[in-house]
Amino acid sequence: MAPIIIYSKKIIAIGKNYEAHAREMGAASAPKDPVLFLKPTTSYVRNGGSVLLPPGIGQVHHEVELGVVIGKTGKDIDENVSMDYVAGYALAIDMTARELQTKAKKAGLPWTHAKGLDTFTPISDFIPKSAVPSPHNLNIWLKVDDELRQNGNTSDMVHSIPFLIAHVSRIMTLEEGDLLITGTPAGVGPVPPNSVLTAGITGLIDLRFPVKTRVYKT
Repeated sequence: MAPIIIYSKKIIAIGKNYEAHAREMGAASAPKDPVLFLKPTTSYVRNGGSVLLPPGIGQVHHEVELGVVIGKTGKDIDENVSMDYVAGYALAIDMTARELQTKAKKAGLPWTHAKGLDTFTPISDFIPKSAVPSPHNLNIWLKVDDELRQNGNTSDMVHSIPFLIAHVSRIMTLEEGDLLITGTPAGVGPVPPNSVLTAGITGLIDLRFPVKTRVYKT
């Protein structure tokens, strides 16, 4: 992982940015406006590291996503030039404690506990922008053990990368190294302890993360 990601200040996540995923989560359709939430950078785990599931957390689901790495600081960015602020890309998995998230949704509370646990953002190495000429035509996939769970294409995003960058920059300043994860295609599901997550961008990168039960020090 390049320092540009390691030293980032925030992870900005977009929810329900694929129509089929929005429907599988119970919505009639994807929302008109992007759904935003933040994840701490302490949730990163690098390729080959272990995803740790706290005991008693309930079902934890996988959500594979294309990440956009911001290359320079900007705010109120014009959509027409927003790709100038992209340094490159990464593949990320937005791990989600689904039962905690469902409970938070029903109570109108934030999703931080469900999304922000340590190791809950498995992340690839940095992919330079020059290696991805068509970020809106990438096949992203994820398997649990040998079972293919997610297999989607970034062309199916509801909101494009330029739009998301411009939109988010009107809400908060984007800084060098920030990661914008752009939503997940359909097929999310549970990840049991002692399984292995593999994921990739076809033709670009492959990831592997063993899944273990977290052991607390005290």
